[in-house]
Amino acid sequence: MIADMSSDIMSRVINVNDFGMIYAGAQKNLGPSGFALVIIRKDLMERVAATVPTMLKYTTYAENESMFNTPPTFAVYILALVTDYFKEVGGIAAMEKINDAKAKLLYDYLDSTSFYTTPVQKDSRSRMNVVFRTPSEELDAKFVADAKACGLTDLKGHRLVGGCRASIYNAMPIEGVQALIEFMKKFEKEA
Repeated sequence: MIADMSSDIMSRVINVNDFGMIYAGAQKNLGPSGFALVIIRKDLMERVAATVPTMLKYTTYAENESMFNTPPTFAVYILALVTDYFKEVGGIAAMEKINDAKAKLLYDYLDSTSFYTTPVQKDSRSRMNVVFRTPSEELDAKFVADAKACGLTDLKGHRLVGGCRASIYNAMPIEGVQALIEFMKKFEKEA
């Protein structure tokens, strides 16, 4: 009924009618942090307790065309640029093909080597966040540091699970994934 699509909003085609509400923080695929996208069925929007403060009611924003407060104009401007780009490349369906190609490229490499492993079953893999490990935690840390020295940043895994994580959101070009794979091959040879 309700989905947090912060990591994959506008990265693939979805039928919004399948959901009562979709929430998405913009910072991963739509623009800078600081604002969110909400798509909500009208009947759910109106089902709110009278004790909920005005600022926390979706009806407040709907009734004021999202202008109850001063909107974050820079973030809205960036969102406009991002959606213009989506139109230029052919829309969400085209972005889905691009994202599928990026993820396939990286997962195909990971599946071809025994040096790197990914703990996620094939049918549950994310197209946006590809997690993997080297043979040891020490090598994971070295991988992240060496990658950063080569200009490949933010590859440290989630703070709760460790390992490595490549975030390949909409803004990451396929060339970035290719550069990561080339670095991974070099790192494996030298480890």
